[in-house]
Amino acid sequence: MITPTDEQWERLRDRARRATTRSYAPYSHVRVGAAGLSDDGVVVEGSNVENASYGLTLCAECSLVSDLRRVGATRLVAVAVVAGDGEPITPCGRCRQLLYEHGGPDVLIDAGAGATPHRLGDLLPDAFGPADLGLRATP
Repeated sequence: MITPTDEQWERLRDRARRATTRSYAPYSHVRVGAAGLSDDGVVVEGSNVENASYGLTLCAECSLVSDLRRVGATRLVAVAVVAGDGEPITPCGRCRQLLYEHGGPDVLIDAGAGATPHRLGDLLPDAFGPADLGLRATP
């Protein structure tokens, strides 16, 4: 697994900050951007897209995973998410589950410059994943 250097983390943060400028946040006014690094070295990005029907809002991490699939990258290894103020923000529970599906428990989540990144498995212990589907199906 790739472990990002401090320089790579800063580049991911910069890409996430730029992604906030493409957010659509007319309701909350909280712009969020995300940038991720895949295990094959591809950087992907995402921005939040709000909706008047709040339940249909897409978080930046949703957009990031869509970009991951769009460019044909493989698994996520590191993700930086920032709010409009440019500072790191931790993914919500729904997005943690989404990131788990596309990177697993070892995905590193940025905690900011000088801080140790969070391991997704620590933020989402005992996560439900694809392997659970076969185990939990009704016989």
